[in-house]
Amino acid sequence: MTSFFAALRFLTILPVPGGWCGGEEALKRSVPFFAVVGLCIGGLAAGVDAAFLRILPPLPAAVLVVLFLMAASGGLHVDGLADTADGFFSSRGRERMLEIMRDSRTGPMGTAAVACVLVLKVAALASVPPTRMLGAALLMPVAGRFGIAVVMAALPYARTDGGLCAVFLRGRTSGQAVWALAIFSFVAWWASGWMGLGTVAVSAVAALLFANYCRHKIGGFTGDTLGAVCEIVEVIPALAAAARIA
Repeated sequence: MTSFFAALRFLTILPVPGGWCGGEEALKRSVPFFAVVGLCIGGLAAGVDAAFLRILPPLPAAVLVVLFLMAASGGLHVDGLADTADGFFSSRGRERMLEIMRDSRTGPMGTAAVACVLVLKVAALASVPPTRMLGAALLMPVAGRFGIAVVMAALPYARTDGGLCAVFLRGRTSGQAVWALAIFSFVAWWASGWMGLGTVAVSAVAALLFANYCRHKIGGFTGDTLGAVCEIVEVIPALAAAARIA
């Protein structure tokens, strides 16, 4: 349980007591629980969605759900998306990209990337019937944390020095991605049946394509690119739910 609480403390703003988390060793082993943390966030997001849909139209309800998902992680993944976009779209060499990604200031490309992803999430969620919106809200954070596990398993670490995710490097294995896939698949099947499993497949493809793009740009992953893949893959369950309205 210490590894689960370590993942919960790392990925959310919940005030998990440090004594429950087991220190660095437990955090190193916590990656298999990332999807479980996503499920916890998704359950809360679905509850928030259900509550607001009782009193609000779908569009403002969707905005509030997306804001909740962003707030649940303290904006950690949105920040990673912005830094990744600033670096990758800078038209600079690998080392300069890594320097730009470490800069705390957000440039125009980062701002544009965050705006595009957030608007796409809101638009997709708002365009589905309320019953499907609940399922999408549940699956979105699970998909995002699954994407993190895939990229960590598929790529080497891009930096030669330490970083926010350096603690995970010694304990990561391909089995962590398999575990995340199993959790995501089970939840998606329970929530949406075969369509849910299709969402899992598309999410896996998107995560692998992003991993390949990271390999091409900087030779691996960083903490920022993990945040970016989380935000990007989170969009897919909402788009899948919207695509069902035909």
